[in-house]
Amino acid sequence: MRKSADRLFIAGALAALGVALLTLSSLLVTVLFDGLSRIDMQFLTSFPSRKPEEAGILSSLVGSIYLTGLTALIAVPLGIGSAVYLEQYAKKNWFNLLMEINIGTLAGVPSIIYGLLGLGLFVRILHFDRSLLAGSCTLALLILPIVILASREAIRTVSHDLQHGAFALGATESQVIRRVVFPLALPGILTGVILALSRAIGETAPLIAIGALTYIAFLPDSLFAPFTALPIQIFNWVSRPQPAFHENAAAGIIILLVTTLLFNAAAILIRNSLYSRSARPS
Repeated sequence: MRKSADRLFIAGALAALGVALLTLSSLLVTVLFDGLSRIDMQFLTSFPSRKPEEAGILSSLVGSIYLTGLTALIAVPLGIGSAVYLEQYAKKNWFNLLMEINIGTLAGVPSIIYGLLGLGLFVRILHFDRSLLAGSCTLALLILPIVILASREAIRTVSHDLQHGAFALGATESQVIRRVVFPLALPGILTGVILALSRAIGETAPLIAIGALTYIAFLPDSLFAPFTALPIQIFNWVSRPQPAFHENAAAGIIILLVTTLLFNAAAILIRNSLYSRSARPS
């Protein structure tokens, strides 16, 4: 009876996986069929235009790269530092317990809520306006709980015996964290960072909520410059009635997927490089 139930469960899981892969494959084939012929140097190096055959993604592509990089600079140090504090320094009291519960809750909050928070806090209260800095801070708030949770889980995997051994040899707490805990937890931490940034680069709702522009014929030259991003440009083209703009949207989706894969590949290479260095005997 139990074996038949297990087989039924496995069959259902495989069927669900097959449906998901079939759906994803059909979407990818459709996007590639519609947009692959549209990708050329003119498309990559041109600004948006009202004429679909002349429109490009230069401003949105550069904006996405700037936005993701600045988001990482804000969220990653704060997230890792918060995780180290909560796991290594924070005492087990009601305040820290409440903080942990809130962090777990914030990781599941819809992204549009962060967009409204960014609109009220960064755009209106702090007067960042609809700038690259406001968008980066909003996305940093969005991925910060994910970075904290992933970093805490990675730190928890480090054996307490190694830490106690380091303390027994006379190491201070900061030395134990820097030389024992952090190097061993680094692969897990960077895996969480990769997943968080992959989510940030494809977000549209928070950027629309803070008022990011959909048509920009220039590149951002400062942190307070207006900006656009690939998801917003794709959303703008999809909403147009002309079929030629839909081909541009498909081409933009391909570029967004490739950009995400390149970001992930670079982060994985950095993770592996840092892990190999930390594994070497000093």
